[in-house]
Amino acid sequence: MSASYDPSGEGAVTDFAARMSYGDYLHLEKILDAQTPLSASPDEMLFIIQHQTSELWMKLAIHELSSAMAAIHEGSLQPAFKMLTRVARIFEQLNSAWDVLRTMTPSEYTRFRGALGQSSGFQSWQYRAVEFLVGNRNLGMLKPHAHDASVTKRLEAILARPSLYDEALLLLDREGFDVGDDAKRSDWRQPRQEAPEVVAAWKRVYEAPERHWQLYELAEKLVDFEDYFRRWRFNHVTTVERIIGLKRGTGGTQGVSYLRKMLEVELFPELWKVRTEL
Repeated sequence: MSASYDPSGEGAVTDFAARMSYGDYLHLEKILDAQTPLSASPDEMLFIIQHQTSELWMKLAIHELSSAMAAIHEGSLQPAFKMLTRVARIFEQLNSAWDVLRTMTPSEYTRFRGALGQSSGFQSWQYRAVEFLVGNRNLGMLKPHAHDASVTKRLEAILARPSLYDEALLLLDREGFDVGDDAKRSDWRQPRQEAPEVVAAWKRVYEAPERHWQLYELAEKLVDFEDYFRRWRFNHVTTVERIIGLKRGTGGTQGVSYLRKMLEVELFPELWKVRTEL
């Protein structure tokens, strides 16, 4: 391409004095001015951007999960499938981001870790919202957000409604499957208990996918999402251990030990157990 190439000669708009530009539409002045390192370490910028972009992706995941739940509730499963596929791909994107953060060595992180104070990803209210939305309703996890009334209100609003998995089980019930006590639950705030009836219901779906195709596809979309979510958690553990070893996290958690415990949490337990039954 010639150095003197002028895109306006081909019709490209180049005068934005009275028009909305790309930067205007995306409010880039706010986004690109939001990085404020607290140390002299050049590696702190990577740490900030890694976490800020993760929060943006989680904002989109919350949007898509909420829309998918509404669609399932209304019986509009095809749109819900598209949304759940998108959420899985969002977590694939989040997984790739760990590869960038893992370029940071322990020595580099140590140079600015003290500047973080007690701030920690453990305190991400959007991550908590994702967990609550999909069904991991550990009420003890509200405590890190108790100081912020607006955040607590948002999380409590999520807890007051059925989760993604609850909506899937209610759909099974509407389709004539026995899901035990899950058909009669009204206190959505409390964690649900695994149920043999739900395993049996999913088993019927998997044994005759051609007869229950939409439920079968929903089940696989849920498993697909949890698959990516588990990978994200595993990559989180690996990245943290690679950078800080077994030290405590900045927020006071046991670091790698705590994150390993999170690997054992199943979001849709009966969908994993049914595989043994088939």
